[in-house]
Amino acid sequence: MAAGVVERRLRIALLVDRFGNRFGGAESYGVELVRVLAQRHEISIVARDYDCDLALTYLPVKVSCRLPSWLRVLYFAWRAHRLTRGRFDIVHSHMNGWAGQVQVMHVTPVRYNHLNSAGWLKRLRVWTSPRLATYLLLEKARVRAAPARRMVAVSHLIAEQVHASYGATLTVTTILPGVRVPVAVVAERRRATRIALGWNADTIGCLLVARNPLRKGLPTLLSALDQLPPVYRLLVVGADQAANDLLRGVPSLQGRIHFVAPTPDVAPYFEAADIYAHPTLNDSFGMAPLEAMSYGVPVIISGPIYCGFAQYLRHEQDALILNDPCDRQELARALSRLGSDTSLREQLARNGLNMARLYSWEAVAARYEALYEELLQER
Repeated sequence: MAAGVVERRLRIALLVDRFGNRFGGAESYGVELVRVLAQRHEISIVARDYDCDLALTYLPVKVSCRLPSWLRVLYFAWRAHRLTRGRFDIVHSHMNGWAGQVQVMHVTPVRYNHLNSAGWLKRLRVWTSPRLATYLLLEKARVRAAPARRMVAVSHLIAEQVHASYGATLTVTTILPGVRVPVAVVAERRRATRIALGWNADTIGCLLVARNPLRKGLPTLLSALDQLPPVYRLLVVGADQAANDLLRGVPSLQGRIHFVAPTPDVAPYFEAADIYAHPTLNDSFGMAPLEAMSYGVPVIISGPIYCGFAQYLRHEQDALILNDPCDRQELARALSRLGSDTSLREQLARNGLNMARLYSWEAVAARYEALYEELLQER
């Protein structure tokens, strides 16, 4: 039994908006964590939507999409509390609300975005907005200090923002995301995927995996690609309507860009890529670049003020780190450099793979189990 692992079988409820890899990074975090925990514990999922290969107990929270978003979030918090109260050893929440002994923060706090350093007029506007007021009150209920309760941040960046918003005395545990390192890249599947994409042996295939490509830097990526030779191609997995609309405005790139709808099976695309480009504007951590590293794909990534994962990386050793993700010239130079410098590409791929091996979901699950044991002892 690994250090920190609870030796008894627990009844655990996971609260998440949508449960499934295709929904995004925070949702994938929950899926991969539960994939390990379910081997030792009884897991129930409380969510609005469930699309996953794991056969777990599902407690649905059904709410009309016609309601405003803030009412849906408020209803979810109330319903999750009712569904889990007194029924589980541990309630592990990834949602704003008062239910849960373990509260995992994936994104910048609402208070940090809207109230920190805000003047009285902005504060008045925030508190008179039903949407923002509801989010702030639910977040306050979530971070409240109480016995047998823990706040977890998925990166040091988020932990710093929580402290800046709610005080340095608030205890916040940082547990970084994990990754599943594949045994080996399947060469035949790589070749088949590249053929399907229209890529040949000379193509330098760039990849972006994102639920919201525009926030992950797609506009800058398209502008940078437009400055490079046609041998540079781009695949975007998770492309939405906004991404398609953006591409129509760059006719010179027609035929060089391939969009794929959101899918839980991204392995073939990581295997096919030569470069992973992640000029994100705002990522609390950045699970997709870490996953790219696990496939031995060299990474270009935004700096630490834009992407939490970057603070753990060394520029030109583990990845190429961008000072400004909106600077198309800087991104174009980075892409060109990786495309032409084979030794640099191999070095980043090798060091990135070593980095990915440090982050296993088994280790992440063990840290949560140690946290559960602390809470049970306190209770």
